[in-house]
Amino acid sequence: MTGLNTILIVVGLFLIGGIISFVKQGMPKSLITLLSIGAAMCIVAGVMRLDYWN
Repeated sequence: MTGLNTILIVVGLFLIGGIISFVKQGMPKSLITLLSIGAAMCIVAGVMRLDYWN
């Protein structure tokens, strides 16, 4: 299942890039907050599922 872990971490990092872009564009704070929560959840889920922690 390391492929799923990698995908979750990459998606989280992709969302962080989107957050940075949205902040620079001045997008609504609610959208930035939702993306931040989604990015955090993806990264935490990917890290927690790593075989190293199990």
